[in-house]
Amino acid sequence: MNMDQYLKDLFDENEKPLDRFPQDGGYCGIFRTWGMIGDSLASGEFEGTRADGSKSYHDYYDYSWGQYFARMTGTTARNFSQGGMTAKAYCESFADSKGFWNKGLACSAYVMALGVNDLFNQDHEFGSIDDICMDDWRQNKSTFVGDYARIIQRYREIEPDSRFFLMTFPNQSDRDEKRRAQAIVHRDLLYKLSMIFPNIYVLDYMQYGPDYANPEFRKNFFLGGHLSPVGYMFTAKILVSYVDYIIRHNMSDFKQVGFIGTPYKNAIDV
Repeated sequence: MNMDQYLKDLFDENEKPLDRFPQDGGYCGIFRTWGMIGDSLASGEFEGTRADGSKSYHDYYDYSWGQYFARMTGTTARNFSQGGMTAKAYCESFADSKGFWNKGLACSAYVMALGVNDLFNQDHEFGSIDDICMDDWRQNKSTFVGDYARIIQRYREIEPDSRFFLMTFPNQSDRDEKRRAQAIVHRDLLYKLSMIFPNIYVLDYMQYGPDYANPEFRKNFFLGGHLSPVGYMFTAKILVSYVDYIIRHNMSDFKQVGFIGTPYKNAIDV
């Protein structure tokens, strides 16, 4: 084995996210449990049509990108999601009603894909970083920023060493000016959160992902306004690609993930 060439390829400084699609799950498998926090697209939602032409919506979790991701990587994924979910509803009722704050459901890594319903459908006040109380999530203001951060803080209270991967909205060229501006503000927030909280990484699909408005993309990967089974699997593939990229380019951040959930650490190699 040419180890020098392997390491050169592994840490290629010119590589961009999504340049590679590891067929074996890449390094995503170093995390044994994943929590997938989100709305309909995190829940494998399919859009049906009734006899009268009206639409019906159905969460099929086994088709969600989270479960495809788990099968690709040989890990366990827990769907902390539901169609129509908002950060506000997640904090105020949903997570409590489902028991998702239970320590027995703690994960070593979380993917968060929230914001579309808050900003585009519910028009929830966005807020600012000042809405976050770093010492006590109970003091966060009830804005999107405050609620989104509250989710991170509550799971970190359960498992302090967990890693978070925050999804931006997808790249979508047909957004009107208002929605594009909202998507950019949302992305900027995720980068700010990655700076004020430890062990948080941004999955910037707006910059590196495919154009979800492309007619060929929609024809192949969509079922109505939501994804098809192929679309959810494709989303899992790009999630695997992006997380593997982040791990390979930040190896020192992930040396001790095997100790997550235990009282142990390696105090020398830090």
